Amino acid sequence: MDSKVQAHTLAQGHELRIEVKPDKVLLLKLVQGEAEIFGTELALGEQLSLRGQKLAVFTWNGCTVELAAEDAQVDDVAESVYESDDTPMLSYLNVHESLEQRRRAAREAGTSGRTGPRTIVVGPTDVGKSSLCRILLNYAVRTGWAPTAVDLDIGQGSITVPGSIAATPVEGPIDVEEGMPIDLPLVFYYGHQTPTENPELYRAVVERMSSILDKRENVDVQAAGLIINTMGFIEGLGYELLLHAISALRADVVLVLGQERLFNQLKTHLRAQQRVSVVRLHSSGGVVSRTPPVRKQARMQRVKEYFYGVRGDLSPHSQTIRLDDLRIYRIGGGPRAPTSALPIGASSVADPIRVTPVSASLDLMHSMLAVSHAATPDQLLSVNVAGFVLITDVDIVQRTITYLAPCPGSLPGRYLIAGSFKVFLE
Repeated sequence: MDSKVQAHTLAQGHELRIEVKPDKVLLLKLVQGEAEIFGTELALGEQLSLRGQKLAVFTWNGCTVELAAEDAQVDDVAESVYESDDTPMLSYLNVHESLEQRRRAAREAGTSGRTGPRTIVVGPTDVGKSSLCRILLNYAVRTGWAPTAVDLDIGQGSITVPGSIAATPVEGPIDVEEGMPIDLPLVFYYGHQTPTENPELYRAVVERMSSILDKRENVDVQAAGLIINTMGFIEGLGYELLLHAISALRADVVLVLGQERLFNQLKTHLRAQQRVSVVRLHSSGGVVSRTPPVRKQARMQRVKEYFYGVRGDLSPHSQTIRLDDLRIYRIGGGPRAPTSALPIGASSVADPIRVTPVSASLDLMHSMLAVSHAATPDQLLSVNVAGFVLITDVDIVQRTITYLAPCPGSLPGRYLIAGSFKVFLE
């Protein structure tokens, strides 16, 4: 066989697991039968460009796919390629069917207040939570629904840049190359890579997101429900935030991937809530554990894709602006109350959700800032953001900053939110 083109014939119920090396491109084509990638059906004869991805091509009835590499051997661009019949796809399909029944019941109930399934996927890092979310979203789309994807994983960011909590309607199959649709995202900026930086702010942002999602009045949208992705931080504070998210978003289906202990904890905590179903699912044998450096590299890649596109075919815009034309704020860290207002002997502590202005300094270099739709600083916690800019230069003498934006033109707002997220693009 020509090692520049590899053909793989899969039996029914099997999958081809592929790991593409970082910064490499593998070409994939379905040449016979039917197949899907995380629930997205592949078109016969269409060639896909897989860039640094880890994925599985699954077939219910059998198929043949071809792998190729431009000007290279397949083995030069792929870490591994292997077939497996040990797949949890049947159990994932059963979950979809159960969610489908809830959606139909919610639609039949109409405006009586009954909503569709609010499904939250939980588990430790690298067990396939994001992949399961994509599968369930795609299966819902394929049966005529437009569910809402909600991403609470601030460390990676499957909808927009890391450090954000976001939601977006999914009205069509999720593109294998491009990922989640970002035409109409609802985004709030937390600004940090871990909830330990400011857990109260994290809770506040989740609650605000939930309140907006609850106000949607379209019966079909509500019946389609939510598919919620979460962090892999499940111990101590992470577990407390997980319980808070389940409550705040009113999740009624909890899918636990990969850990029996977490499953039993949640079953115990949620036992009194009869409306909540807790289901344990097995992870795919193809999940790959990532080291902290690899996870950091993935975060930087997500930011790079935001500005330059997945294929690198977008042209971000660099602009210099006077600092007086902007107002930069940080949420958290200011004093909760003046010392004079505290009891004798008490000391003031930081207010985790206080909005405080940020003075221009070199500390802003390489910072990701969120551009808010807020009309006043008081609205920064309650109003979603329009997008993000990356600070590339700060001139204290001239009182200007230079930033990178996804597109040219003036910013859609003058209020910017800063966090601790620093980005160094190559």
